Amino acid sequence: MPKLTACLWFDGQAEQAANFYVSVFKNSRITQISRFGEGGPGPAGSVMVVAFEVENQSFCALNGGPQYKFSEATSFQVPCDTQAEIDYYWTTLTDGGQPGPCGWLKDKFGVSWQVFPSALPSLLGGGGDPAKGKRVMQKMMSMQKIDVAALQNA
Repeated sequence: MPKLTACLWFDGQAEQAANFYVSVFKNSRITQISRFGEGGPGPAGSVMVVAFEVENQSFCALNGGPQYKFSEATSFQVPCDTQAEIDYYWTTLTDGGQPGPCGWLKDKFGVSWQVFPSALPSLLGGGGDPAKGKRVMQKMMSMQKIDVAALQNA
């Protein structure tokens, strides 16, 4: 069992969310579904917890109720090697969700993601040229979905 598992709290959407995430990312799978029994806080037989893995990272999707909501204070990063990867994850994760600034977005379940080029730290460093790093930062701040070519040309 992994040392850390991210637990995501949903209001009745745990199974739909887990199925969505394993469909978006390669090397992903549902590992277990647990259901409420008689006398539980949820209807007997309804999904309580879905355990799943995304790229060897363990997650737990819990149908905990309406008490808690997701916020941008917690997000998942998706570093991408190509513009095509950025385009895929951005389009797929924002479908039914909401785009945000600088590669951030919320998916249709309200979970926040950062979709960015894996080269972003070196681009922001400007290759030792602070003025270039500043231009890259300014360009990125004007974007929603990250355009790698535009950052490289900044």
